Amino acid sequence: MDPIVRPVVDPSFAAAAIAFLLGGAALGTVSGLVPGLHANNFALLLASVAPSVPADPLLIGCAMIGAGVVHTFLDVVPALALGVPDAAMAVASLPGHRLVIAGRGREAIRLSAVGSGLAVALAVPLAIPITWGMVRAYPTIRAHIVLVLASVVAFLLVTESSRRAAIAGLVVFLASAVLGAVTLDVDPDAPLSTGGMLAPLFAGLFGAPVLIDAIDGAGVPPQSDARIAMERRDLGVAASAGSLSGAIVGYLPGVSAAIAATAALPAIPRSAADRGFVVATSGASTSNTVFALFALVALGTPRTGVMVALEEATVPFALPMLLAAVAIAAAIGFCVLLAVGDAYLRVVGRADYARLSIGVLTLLVGLSYLFAGVTGVGTFGVATLLGMVPPRVGTRRVHLMGVLIGPLMLG
Repeated sequence: MDPIVRPVVDPSFAAAAIAFLLGGAALGTVSGLVPGLHANNFALLLASVAPSVPADPLLIGCAMIGAGVVHTFLDVVPALALGVPDAAMAVASLPGHRLVIAGRGREAIRLSAVGSGLAVALAVPLAIPITWGMVRAYPTIRAHIVLVLASVVAFLLVTESSRRAAIAGLVVFLASAVLGAVTLDVDPDAPLSTGGMLAPLFAGLFGAPVLIDAIDGAGVPPQSDARIAMERRDLGVAASAGSLSGAIVGYLPGVSAAIAATAALPAIPRSAADRGFVVATSGASTSNTVFALFALVALGTPRTGVMVALEEATVPFALPMLLAAVAIAAAIGFCVLLAVGDAYLRVVGRADYARLSIGVLTLLVGLSYLFAGVTGVGTFGVATLLGMVPPRVGTRRVHLMGVLIGPLMLG
């Protein structure tokens, strides 16, 4: 008779894993709710201190995963609360802001929670077939990576709202590509050993401009009930489109969750465009984080800052353990978003935006120095100036991903 195989659980290790995961979830909560911060910042900080922590690297990995997943649930909240324009400008504002202006910010928070939650649920059945297909397709993709990335750039340009916006987007892409080519290979003299130029580049391109623009925001008007006014079928279609695009993009170098969200837009029903955009964007962001883990395990290539930190901290790829961390972190992120989202809209949405922005900008400058020294602070300043250009020339910020795509296309 064959011996019976029983799973063995080490209670002390399981307790330590939960503790580290909760600590990472706390960091992800902070990074998600503080505008301009990203989970990558805390993940890289964890990677820098990992050698001095007397714990199994897998526990550090659980903390990093927790931070990354929870962040994708919560980062919608400051995006909704900050930079809300006057009602007269609603047509030209972002879909999430249009919902806030209409008094539907609480609904937008729940739409985002559903989008991110469904992304994790869909990752289970999608993981094996998508990973199987991408592993077999990756040699071809890698051999033709320039063509693949050029196709991504072309897609972003042709889906712009007008020819003028497309031309402006191309200029923004080229400018950010030059910035990336000049700075990414720089080895800065920085206080943190795991530092690099990515932190100041992304903080400047995507974080600081939003904070600066938020100074002139109109604040959050009174919000009505939180009921989701979207058909279940449309909700499922938007979530599935965002999740699928985020999953595929998780395997492509230089292609971000923002690009995945753009790719999902054609599938969003027109009758629920703004709501569908919130659902798809949140789903793409969370799905991208989950599938970047599969890409790291299957291909050995990190696709996000959190995965880079996992690799630098030499975290063992114990996939069942890391997937359990993803599931628990997703449940935490979902609950925290619903618990604090409404209060955040009330409190932060009516705060002194000038003081708030200056305080967080100072924090971003400090992080840029920690990760890349004086060079990082200078790069942060240049990136901030470039990051302020897209909304002023009528094009999308997603073209700033040229900072990664451009150098990759150049080899």
